[in-house]
Parts: sequence; structure tokens; C-alpha cells
Amino acid sequence: MQVSFEKIDQSYGRQTLFRSLDLVIPSGQFFTLLGPSGCGKTTLLRMLAGFVRPDRGRVLFGNENVTSIPVHRRGVGIVFQDYALFPDRSVMANVSYGLLARGMARQEAFERSASMLERVGLGAFLDRAPAALSGGQRQRVAMARALVIEPKVLLLDEPLSALDVKLRVELRSMIRTLQIEAGITTVFVTHDQEEALAVSDQIAVMNRGEIVQIGSPLGIYTRPRTAFAADFVGGANVIPIIKELAARSDGLRRMETPAGILLTRSDAHVPDGASLAVRGADISIADASPVKDGEIAGSIVQVEYRGHTVGYSVQTSIGPIRVDASASQGTRLRTRGESVVLRVPHSSHIVEGTLC
Repeated sequence: MQVSFEKIDQSYGRQTLFRSLDLVIPSGQFFTLLGPSGCGKTTLLRMLAGFVRPDRGRVLFGNENVTSIPVHRRGVGIVFQDYALFPDRSVMANVSYGLLARGMARQEAFERSASMLERVGLGAFLDRAPAALSGGQRQRVAMARALVIEPKVLLLDEPLSALDVKLRVELRSMIRTLQIEAGITTVFVTHDQEEALAVSDQIAVMNRGEIVQIGSPLGIYTRPRTAFAADFVGGANVIPIIKELAARSDGLRRMETPAGILLTRSDAHVPDGASLAVRGADISIADASPVKDGEIAGSIVQVEYRGHTVGYSVQTSIGPIRVDASASQGTRLRTRGESVVLRVPHSSHIVEGTLC
């Protein structure tokens, strides 16, 4: 089912959060609202659930205006960060609650609930109380409860943020598998760009109540539109462009920046106040030498060994630049205080705005 926001206005006191916001979420997609705290992503999710009503505008499920329809009549499944399970009821009672509340016969409700619990790997835990489960198991119960009612739309409000890294990876894979099997339109709220990139069909990057970019994970990561999107999704280094200079004979475009002249193959327009977005994984580090176009001199101030990669923070004339280098066997690890030259890739992308 397609989900839409039309001309949404929302204010809290004198603070305006949304002004004429429009958003269409295609049917059957796993759609992520990604942004920092306070950007409005959770408010949009709560509007879909029916917990918040916009000051102006409409919320549509398909062609149906559900703006004024209460939560219990919207047909949505919701998974919260804090599980929201009934502590005094068993796993089976928690999962079957929604079916029984809708008038389903007890036997049928239990059979469907047991089947769903098998799918989330908890078939042997039907009689357990939530307190006897781990955090990951509780979230599986919450997921089963949301899906067993066969909702029109599934809403996920940062469901993995309270879990450890290993569990988060396992559960996000399970959630994505279940979503694909059900073919259900799913709206996922998170501030974690790695999670968003891993599970989404499309991502809406949000900042201060605005949607700054919508696209596939690959599209947003490789072709961010704004400095904010480049920085928030993947942590690109954002270098302001002073002006564009005459191109080289080989077609590479020359950009004057506070760090020197950098080169790019990007075909994007250079608006006023534009920047170059440079991914740390694309920058190569060389021994100190005279700097040429496309290079930046600096000194390593921090080294983070991460197993398969090494993160370097390199202090330059424009501040620290992040570099993610391979830590493959035979690769020399550089040390703090070492003078280096950063070779900026020609794949650097031109984006709107700066981070200042």
C-alpha cells in the first residue's frame, strides 16, 4: 500500500517543524527516514500511526485519508525501541493479543501466533514471560506481534538501537527477510546510517524538519546532493569550493578550495557555496613530498585500528580530514605525528552547501 504525506504543517509552540512537507512512500518498499535527533523523523512515524495529528495537511493510505482515523482503526503494526510488551503475559499472549482484540477465535489466533513465532525463531518460547527473554528475543516477540495481524503498513521506531552490534546485524537481516516475504510497506526510523544503507529500498535523509534527499542507498552514498547528506550518510569529508578554474586538457575540472586546487570528474553544476564531498575510503595516503594539484599536505594526529581497515585523522590547513585505509596483510600502519600527502580522488562529488 502506498503511503503519502500531503502539504504537512506541524508546529510545537513557536517552533515550526514541518512546513508544507510532501512525501510519497511506494507500496511494498522498505523505506527509511534517516536523520539526527530532532529532525522530525519520529514525528512523521507517529503521524502514520495516528499518535500525532498534523496542524494542516493529509496522511493517506492508498487513496484513503486517514488523518483523523484513530490508531486502532488504521491497521498498522508498530515495533518500538523499548519493545512495549505486556510484562505480566506470556510470549503467546503478547503475540495473540491483537488477533483476539479483533475478534478472531482463540484457537485460530493461537495457531497463527505460534506460526509467526516459529518464523522469528521463538517457537520454543511460547510460555515464557518477557522478563525471561533477552533484549533480542523481546524484539523478536514485538516483531511477531506487529506482523501477525497482517497490517497494511509496518512502522519501526528505532527497534534495534538498544541492542548490541552483533544482535543488531542479526535482527535487521531477519526484519528485512520478513518484510520481503510479506511484501508489506515498511517505514523504518533510525539515526544509524549503516542500518539505513543495509536494509532500505529507499532512504529519505532528513534535517531540521526538511527532507534533503530521497534515493536508493547506493544513490545517496555515491551521489549525495547536499553537504549535510554527504556528511551524515557515510561521513564524507566536505571541502568548500571557492571557485571553479579552467579545466585541464584531459578534461578534469579544477576547483580552488581553501586546501588548494583539487580535481574532479563530476559533471555536476557548481552553485554558489558548493563543496566537494570526498569519501575517506577513496583518499590514498603517500609519504610527504611537494604538493601537486589534487593533493593536500597534513600530519597524522589519530590512528584507529579496526581490523580490516585503519582510520586516520589527518590535520591539514583546513582542519582534520578522515581517511579509511586498508589494513590488509603487508600494509604498513602509519603512526601519529607522521607527515603525509593526501591524494584526493577524481571521483569527489560536487554538493550543495557547506557544513559551516
